[in-house]
Amino acid sequence: MKIAMIGHKRVPSREGGVEIVVEELSTRLVKMGHQVDIYNRKGKNVQDKNADKQNKRIKEYKGARIITIPTINKKGIDALLYSFFASIRALFENYDVLHYHAEGSCAMLWIPHLFKKRIVVTIHGLDWQRSKWGGFATKYIRFGEKLAAKYADEIIVLSKGVQKYFKDTYNRDTYFIPNGVNKPTIRKANIIKEKYGLEENKYILFLARIVPEKGVQYLIDAYKQIDTDIKLVIAGGASHTNDFLEEIKKKASEDDRIIMTGFVQGEELEELYSNCMIYCLPSDVEGMPISLLEAMSYGKMCLVSDIEENMQVIGEFGITFRKSDVEDLKVKLKEIISLKEKIDEYQIQNYILEKYNWDEVIEQINGLYGEK
Repeated sequence: MKIAMIGHKRVPSREGGVEIVVEELSTRLVKMGHQVDIYNRKGKNVQDKNADKQNKRIKEYKGARIITIPTINKKGIDALLYSFFASIRALFENYDVLHYHAEGSCAMLWIPHLFKKRIVVTIHGLDWQRSKWGGFATKYIRFGEKLAAKYADEIIVLSKGVQKYFKDTYNRDTYFIPNGVNKPTIRKANIIKEKYGLEENKYILFLARIVPEKGVQYLIDAYKQIDTDIKLVIAGGASHTNDFLEEIKKKASEDDRIIMTGFVQGEELEELYSNCMIYCLPSDVEGMPISLLEAMSYGKMCLVSDIEENMQVIGEFGITFRKSDVEDLKVKLKEIISLKEKIDEYQIQNYILEKYNWDEVIEQINGLYGEK
């Protein structure tokens, strides 16, 4: 089949979970013999400054064709123009399937729908709940959600909660197909020891975009109240939230045990996952957290907020605290730090790799593409 991917920012990129998913789907579908076109959004990578130079003229990635759609570099407007022009551009290709990702991009799927194109949508989360959006942007994203419910041939959701939401709100049936995760490369602490003075099992790791809904502010406030020599590492870049990033930097600067790395990838990222004592994701809102899947694939103990999307991933292999509750987060952090018994990393790793298998994900999605 000939397939178009629309709705992400740029591939290859770790700008967010959507980009990671689009890359995994596209490259694996190519290996199955499909032709895949990835519609990248032109613009600056707000997290990885080096990616712009590397990807400026990219036309192909691991067998998939890259089509770059021009837009205006302005929050909210860039995504609207991108999805409009990508949807128009896609009409001139004889696609069997157009696969839209995220609710905002779905505001334009009425265009291929008019031409009776087959449309599959992945809802990566209820994006209108995210605090970085407001006013027009929130209304636009909810408009995209409504059009997806009305016009998409098939809808994929990443959590049971979102599946229930679509049924209750739109009486729309969806397919629950969670993301997958790859078996990781375990690395010794070399780069991170030289750059940050980090050693194995001597730090707590937060790795995500520095945005309010990820809850890093709760983690810093809770950590500051704990008397420990275990460090706190905050890894990740901002995403249209520079004021919030500056606020977090100020909070972190008040405690010399807190290290902010900025955006990380490659071997440095692998070393951070490989050597942390605890991975913490204190989110208020999630779709399906790729970083949590990745941390568990390294066999790491994970402490997460008790939202449905996090609890769905960890099963019985993690610890939760009450969402947004700094005091409860502090108590749980102290309990984990004081644990004398070593966790069974292989048991956690085997659980996550078996349950969230990319091969099974691709098989299910490929089946949706082919249904008539």
